[in-house]
Amino acid sequence: MSFIQYVTIEAADPDAARRFYAAVLDTEDRVRVAESAEPTTGFRGFTMSLVVARPADADATVDSSVAAGATVLKPSKKSLWGYGGVVQAPDGTVWTVASQSKKDTGPATGAVEGIVLQLAVADVAASKEFYAGRGFAVTKSYGRKYVEFADPAGPVAFSLYKRADLAKVAGVPPEGTGSHRLRIAADTAPFTDPDGFEWEAPE
Repeated sequence: MSFIQYVTIEAADPDAARRFYAAVLDTEDRVRVAESAEPTTGFRGFTMSLVVARPADADATVDSSVAAGATVLKPSKKSLWGYGGVVQAPDGTVWTVASQSKKDTGPATGAVEGIVLQLAVADVAASKEFYAGRGFAVTKSYGRKYVEFADPAGPVAFSLYKRADLAKVAGVPPEGTGSHRLRIAADTAPFTDPDGFEWEAPE
């Protein structure tokens, strides 16, 4: 069974991006940074999601992100699925911060319970079959709307959305052109998926 080992976010100013992530996240083993001058505009077709234990953790993560230079795209609030908000890092990456709990059962710990890569694709059903054929195990599937893959040993979970739906979750317009500014390292042979996302072997 295939799984993601880490992702590499590409930034025009990698040193600034590393400083941001060092100030906000303890995720160096799962999220790396590299330099890129590839042109990109608008929505890059993916989001990263931090899963935390309780609303206090979500608020603390959003606050620390803003203090380090992020922009709030959606203020934290309760929803049907839990509690959370959305920020955009200085390098342009959109991060959602989510807790399945709607109530605090204790103070914020700052711990990140999980990281999820969410990819926007043109055809969810076709991409589902594409990834299943490369060893990724489907655990949830809602027709042509959403697919979630298992990560039995991987530190980064993985899901697919329709582009317009993921842009709505992120709080940004769906239009975008150019580079995704993202590389994904997994225990598979290198490939580029139908939507142009680059997958590579881990270092």
